[in-house]
Amino acid sequence: MTKSVSKSRFRPGAAPDATIFQQHAPLLREIERRGLLRGSLSLGALAMLGGCSPKDSDTIQATLRAISRFNDRVQAWLFDPTKLAPTYPESMVVKPPRFNAFYEVGDVQPVDGTTWKLELAGRIAERQPWTVPQIMALPEQEIIIRHICVEGWDYIGQWSGVPLRLFLERVGADLSCRYVAFRCADGYWGSIDMASALHPQTLLATKYAREAIADPFGYPLRLRTAVKLGFKNPKWITSIEVTNDYPGGYWEDRGFNWFSGL
Repeated sequence: MTKSVSKSRFRPGAAPDATIFQQHAPLLREIERRGLLRGSLSLGALAMLGGCSPKDSDTIQATLRAISRFNDRVQAWLFDPTKLAPTYPESMVVKPPRFNAFYEVGDVQPVDGTTWKLELAGRIAERQPWTVPQIMALPEQEIIIRHICVEGWDYIGQWSGVPLRLFLERVGADLSCRYVAFRCADGYWGSIDMASALHPQTLLATKYAREAIADPFGYPLRLRTAVKLGFKNPKWITSIEVTNDYPGGYWEDRGFNWFSGL
């Protein structure tokens, strides 16, 4: 006597072609790494891809990216702008910080602090460029937080700099806008939601372990926020834009989740 198996809208009738997951493994991994809706995302992806063949590449990509965008919306909805991330004692700080970028550390091109300027754009009232001495003269806050990389590693870091909220208020930014976008000297770009930009543990960092950030780690200015994954913390920042137009980012445009909150 054979046992009948009831069909469920959450389970495909037949296993999807394994080559689908092989061909789209990078995007699936990025969706899975977020972990927020891991169970439902896995089941949902299987159910929606169950009837696909490897030839349906455009359909598969659209489906996976729709899941990723849904994940972003849910994370934004769940985000509490008043909740603080854990902080740690100074004895746990890793020195120097760990290097991470889309290239090797030997390819870092140091920034000349004497000529560096921070450009401002978008919905900002006072757009005059800022110099290193001007940035360093701003009120400073220190945080000791955990840096968590999407690749799975982490470390405890000690960062100092001006709170991004204070800086945005100082230059007359429209805090009702949706996005804060960053451009960097090394060609990197990224963006975060305004709620995360205004979070009390989000800094424009100028120091690590109370010393000026070294060249390989983003001198003279980098974002450091306790509420985002590591790749959402751009280094060697050269411009900040406040906007309502979705700005994307280097990794986000390659399939990473945009919100990427912790």
